[in-house]
Amino acid sequence: SVAEAIEHYTGLSGRDVVGAIEERIGRELPAEFHQATRTLRDRSLREGIAAVAGAIQFVRALPPSIRRAVASSSSTRWVRTHLEHLGLAEAFEPHVYSGAEHVERGKPEPDLYLHAARQLDVEIGRTVILEDSKVGASGALASGATVIGLAAGRHCFDGHAGMLRSLGVEHVAHSFDEVARLLGLDQTSRRSPA
Repeated sequence: SVAEAIEHYTGLSGRDVVGAIEERIGRELPAEFHQATRTLRDRSLREGIAAVAGAIQFVRALPPSIRRAVASSSSTRWVRTHLEHLGLAEAFEPHVYSGAEHVERGKPEPDLYLHAARQLDVEIGRTVILEDSKVGASGALASGATVIGLAAGRHCFDGHAGMLRSLGVEHVAHSFDEVARLLGLDQTSRRSPA
């Protein structure tokens, strides 16, 4: 089902998704699957993806003093292209990290988050990681950071917040306004017009 696919595969690198599916079905995926995946990826890179409601405003309203990074299972090309589409490329550069490119073990291991914290020159215990996937939240928790689970994307079905809490995520937000409140940020005065 779609819900099972989201729960089990969201947050994994493409290579890890393929491996997990092949393990589950007991055989290699056909060439047509890989071609369809490439076609969808290429279209997404051309057209961009929709932002989670409030995400762009949240990032733009962050105080410049807050160091930030993107730590994704996706390639840096994928992340940077989508940040560019969303008008957020400058908000994170040069701190865009890929589990497939920057560390040996990607999510759900904590290595990517630890790498990002080192690059930002911050202690992991003083960081906050915003995560929306099971594998991402597992790795973020294992890193020793404070984790805010995000249950706001279109891929978040009923029970998503409960799933994040069942992993040990104490703070779950259903919107970026809730994230701002959890972080103690007053973004209303900094918010730019839509």
